[in-house]
Amino acid sequence: MQSTMSKAKEKKAHSDAKATAKDKRKKFWIKHNVKKKFVKTAAPQKHQEKAAPPQEPQQISANWKSLQQILKSSQPEKRHQNGLVTKENQENAVKVGSTNSSAPSQGDSGRTGQQKKVPAGGKPKLPAASESQKAAAPKRKRDKETATSEQAAKIKKKKSSNVSLVEERKPTEADFWFDDVDPDDIEETMGAEAAEIMRKKHGIRSKDTESSLVKEKAFDGLTRVVAIDCEMVGVGPGGEDSILARVSLVNMFGKCIYDKYVKATEEVTDYRTAVSGIRPEDIKDGEDIRTVQKEVGDILQGRIVVGHAIHNDLKILLLDHPKKMIRDTQKYKPFRRIAKSGRPSLKVLCKEVLNVKVQQGEHSSVQDAQATMRLYTLVKKQWESEIKAGKKNKDSKEKKKRKPR
Repeated sequence: MQSTMSKAKEKKAHSDAKATAKDKRKKFWIKHNVKKKFVKTAAPQKHQEKAAPPQEPQQISANWKSLQQILKSSQPEKRHQNGLVTKENQENAVKVGSTNSSAPSQGDSGRTGQQKKVPAGGKPKLPAASESQKAAAPKRKRDKETATSEQAAKIKKKKSSNVSLVEERKPTEADFWFDDVDPDDIEETMGAEAAEIMRKKHGIRSKDTESSLVKEKAFDGLTRVVAIDCEMVGVGPGGEDSILARVSLVNMFGKCIYDKYVKATEEVTDYRTAVSGIRPEDIKDGEDIRTVQKEVGDILQGRIVVGHAIHNDLKILLLDHPKKMIRDTQKYKPFRRIAKSGRPSLKVLCKEVLNVKVQQGEHSSVQDAQATMRLYTLVKKQWESEIKAGKKNKDSKEKKKRKPR
């Protein structure tokens, strides 16, 4: 009896010691936060077999739910432009399919006379969801087209209003905060009003071409130096050949001393109006060419003649003039350097040297002659001194050659 009690006491003490050791381990793990978290993993689901589609027409009504699931799973989901699935269209397609392809069920034996017949092939035709979506597509397309047309109309209206605002608004002095731009360049890009504002801002007088080329209240008769310019029209096939149509001469101060139209000696095939400014009515009652040749020859006799590419003018007039009495602005070397060209045009020279615009539209022989004279008078002293220096050098060389040995 005592032995059994002692055994029971020992067993109890052993269990108490075991319990205390377990509590200590638990406290230790709680203290050091090393409690492991176990995640429960879901058991793999068994593969559900898809229900086979009905083969007989009688099975369609009985297995309609399974057919709906098959249709939904087999049809690809179409998306709108905003990326959302068209669930409504799918539901509509299913409803349409149910109305069109419903077969007689077991409880509908009394209505067999009103039911639709199934084709002899065995399987009824079911409209797909895509067909119903196609039917709904034109409406969306029309809505889209109307929206885009409205947007285009709004944009067009906005642009037209902006253009009208730009046209109505005139430039003011506050718009031109820059100081290093030529008013002539502003005139080409922004118009005459803007250029006029810029000139006023800088205290520059607006230049008139005629006032720049002609000296006011000056002598209007013949002077020792005259300038000449001619206008031609085309004759022959394609107007390739030229005949005289107008001759103009100005004196040293830019005053016109001679200006006559010449009657055509041949049939004119090209009046070259865009360049020459000549029209049929101008030369219809013009002067005879022989009279013009004599009158111009008398004026040029013994005088310095200024021109631009003057050899063309003398050639068309069938006149000759001493080379030492000719001043050609196209061949003057300083002008060539300024224009950076071996054969500068009169238009370029006037812009670069005189800051004057000529030949903007139809040419005028009077204005061209005035421009060449103004170019000459601007450098007259330098030009004439160079010619005199050249003569002296030439004479000295000739004297050295003539000296006897």
